[in-house]
Amino acid sequence: MSVPDPAFDLILVGGGLSAALIAWRLALDRPELRVAVIERDGRLGGKHTWSFFDGDLSEGDRAWLAPATPHRWPEGYDVYFPGLSRSLKTPYNSLTSERLHAVVAPLLGNRLIAGEAVEIAPGHVTLADGRTLRAPGIIDARGPTETPHLDLGWQVFVGRTLRLAQPHGLTRPTIMDATVGQGDAYRFVYLLPFAPHTVMVEDTYYADTPTLDRALIGRRIDAYARSRGWTVEAVVADEQGILPIALGGDIDAFWDEGPPVARTGLAAALFHPTTGYSLPDAVAMARMIAELPDLNSSAMRAATQARSKTLWADRAFYRLLNRMLFRAAEPSQRWRVLRRFYGLSEGVVRRFYAGHSTTLDKARILAGKPPVPIGKAMRQLRDTHAGAAL
Repeated sequence: MSVPDPAFDLILVGGGLSAALIAWRLALDRPELRVAVIERDGRLGGKHTWSFFDGDLSEGDRAWLAPATPHRWPEGYDVYFPGLSRSLKTPYNSLTSERLHAVVAPLLGNRLIAGEAVEIAPGHVTLADGRTLRAPGIIDARGPTETPHLDLGWQVFVGRTLRLAQPHGLTRPTIMDATVGQGDAYRFVYLLPFAPHTVMVEDTYYADTPTLDRALIGRRIDAYARSRGWTVEAVVADEQGILPIALGGDIDAFWDEGPPVARTGLAAALFHPTTGYSLPDAVAMARMIAELPDLNSSAMRAATQARSKTLWADRAFYRLLNRMLFRAAEPSQRWRVLRRFYGLSEGVVRRFYAGHSTTLDKARILAGKPPVPIGKAMRQLRDTHAGAAL
């Protein structure tokens, strides 16, 4: 029996950030390829805002993303902690799922397919409605799944974009306002001033469990707006998320799970271990895929797995800091770790966010009396040096 000719050259399963950027990059660099994206509701990106610092990306990549990046603050950003308020100069940018879909969906046309994958294998994807789609190249971009092989904390958040009766008066993003009440997690409020009367207010927690109480966090956002003296006319958009924060794990066993195809995004553990920012990794992955000479499933699996494992090894230091934060600090006192970090030089902070901390940066971050109980801090260091899973 003959095998039907594949309908596509490459299928991306999942339509989140990384898949959308890969499809976009391939449309620009290799437009002859028939690239399909399967997403449950047929819309790219969901309801999300992804942000990045200028230092996270090259000038060329910022120019590429500009059509999907409606917000830029060239004057930098602010942070607030008890006893520390600081303005930093690195420009900040926000890309939105609405703009991402508007840019990339027309490039795909009817190759943006609404459906849910129930089987993924090299060469084909089967959907819940019984359709089987074929391509020599398959990439799993469906996001994170439960795994026993990664030790994770969690960043949970609800964000609301508010239209206010009066101007909010903000000219720069607030990356962290940790002057808010704490509790059983490190809590901060994140503010993006989109327009004089419009601001996104995101209430974020570094928590031990992936639990999101949307109603509770919503009430806290309302209370925060009132504390700023803001009168809310309307909620014009909302989003929520539960993002992994990497503490340790077995990356080899992680890659042995699941279908034997390429992976990208959170499905490949491609995110900054501490901040959860995934856009820089998604950009780099899109560039890498577009440059591969062979886009069959086997070649892409080898390339994406190698990149994931290399970055996992390179980022061991950030996972150590995460264990300090989650294992050595009491939840209500975790803010002290971040306050100390933001007292360091702006270059150290900028390189940290970009995932490019130097050896000297790491020494500066760890130097001095730790802002957590010394015994617990030393235990994390001893476990690391003794070869605990990183």
